[in-house]
This record gives sequence, C-alpha cells and structure tokens, in this order.
Amino acid sequence: MSSPRIMLVGAGSMGSLHARVIAQSPIAELAVVVDGREDAGSALADRFGAQWRPTLDGLDDVDAVVIAASTEAHFDLAQLVLEAGKPLLVEKPVADSLEKTLAVLGLAETLGVPIMCGLLERFNPAVMTAEALIDEPKFVTATRHSPYAPRIRTGVGWDLLVHDVDLASRFLGGEPTTITGALAQFHPMSVDGAEDVAEAVLTFDGGRVAHVSASRVGQRKIRSMSIHDLDKLIEIDLLRRDVTVYRHVDQDTDAEGRGYRQQTVIEIPELVTGREPLAAQLEHFVGLIAGSVDADAERKSILPAHRIVEALKRRAGAAAA
Repeated sequence: MSSPRIMLVGAGSMGSLHARVIAQSPIAELAVVVDGREDAGSALADRFGAQWRPTLDGLDDVDAVVIAASTEAHFDLAQLVLEAGKPLLVEKPVADSLEKTLAVLGLAETLGVPIMCGLLERFNPAVMTAEALIDEPKFVTATRHSPYAPRIRTGVGWDLLVHDVDLASRFLGGEPTTITGALAQFHPMSVDGAEDVAEAVLTFDGGRVAHVSASRVGQRKIRSMSIHDLDKLIEIDLLRRDVTVYRHVDQDTDAEGRGYRQQTVIEIPELVTGREPLAAQLEHFVGLIAGSVDADAERKSILPAHRIVEALKRRAGAAAA
C-alpha cells in the first residue's frame, strides 16, 4: 500500500504538531491543510509542502483525515468525514458531549469507517513501558496539573482529566462501577461552566480504585501516575517519560529506636520505545487505515474515558444545583 494522503483540519498549536509529524513520516503524506484563517492555514501548508483549503470541501483526493480543530467544531466535521467514508483521527474529546460522541461513534460503526481518538498518552513511551510491567494493579493515582491556559474553553475535564481516566480504565480493566468527585471554577478568565479543577474517584470491579486529579490553576506542570500492584509500585513521569519501580523489602526502627528505616529495591527499567508519542500514534492510525489494526476494538476503546468525564460533569453539576 502506498503512503496514505492525509488531510489535516486545524492549524492551531495541536494542528501544527500533527502537520510536522505527518510531513516528516515515511509512512504518510500531508496532502491538505484546512483552516478558515488563511494566514495560519496557508502558512502551515506552505511550511510542509501541502495544499491549503479554507473549508472541508472535496475529500476525493485524500485517504484519511486528522481533525485538530476546536472541540466545538468536532461533531460537525467528524460527521462530514465519516459520511465521505474516510478514516478519521479526531483529537480528544470526540465531541463536546457524550451524546454527540455516541452519535459520531455510532455513525462510524454503521458506515464501517475506522475512527480513532487522539488519547495521546497511550503512546507515551513511559506508559507503554509501565503496561508491560503491570501484573495485578489494585490502585492508581494520577496528577495532571498546569498553569492557567485561557485557550481551554471546555475546562479541564475534557482537556486534561480525560487522558488519565483513559489510562486508569485501561490499567484497571474496563469501566468503573462508581464515579464520584468534584469540579471547581476559580479563575476570572474561565468561561461559565469551564471548570479549573477536577477530582475523580473511580471504583472498579474487585474493589480496585483510581484517584485522578486535574487542574489548570497550578504554578508548574505536573504529569505523574502511580500504579500499585501488591508487590510493587510503578511510578510514571509522563513529562520526562521515565518509569521507576519500587519493591519494599523491610522496615524497622533504627538501632536506638528513634527513627524509621525502610529498605526498598529501586529499579529503573529501559523504555520499550523512544519514539515521539505523536509519531507512534500516527503509525497506529496508518495501521487503522490499512486494516491491520482492529477498527471495532479501537472504536470501542474510546468510550470509557468519555463516559467517565461526562458522568463526573453531570453529577458535579447536579450537586451544585
């Protein structure tokens, strides 16, 4: 199969990253950049030798589409792409509500068109390494905090929390049986209903638990996750892309009984890959286009994170009413 010709919709910060990765890839071709802003769209297209178009018209000359436009535009754009029969990679969230997300995924299933969501942390080398080390995880904690970013119009639930609830549900095996938590809005620049802090506690079958925290009112960027097996702790730094494994050996007081002493074995495993997550995600998408990735499984894997975020937002909203 020749390299698929890909149309990119959106020339913003995330779209620019996708454009670079697609253009540099040996297995894909950046054919078209779509953005209603000529200055941004044509500049990005020119930089990577692609064609610029102001609107999503005419998909006959491309093989697949990546949508990196604003979240509010995802629903309408995704429907146009799927109705044209083109495989789709849409940035998270698929749409700005669970109802719309279900409609998009239902359309993809009905038409038999592959769809993938840009849950990028799945392709983080540290996450992929940790997945290979996990045996029987019982407890997951995750922290995703950032300084304020006014461009996030939907709040941290859909922008930040969605990544870690996706990973937690994958590590702990499916969708949670109960979802509790809270949302809070503090910043004067945030639009009404766009939460600045989200805290979620997820309970899974067998009593397994995940505690996930997201914030955009932090003073530094934190991306960390801890996965607790009964015999080890796996810590992931998703920014540095490294993994540390701790195995407790013994604990006691010191010789004079005045302090605490612990013996722990620390392991720093070699990463299973050093690839940039966006490049690994693109390779997965090309496999989806070619049919070597299971399209049904990929589509179904999108739903748990979206259901969790929507449930948290609804319950927190009901509690505040």
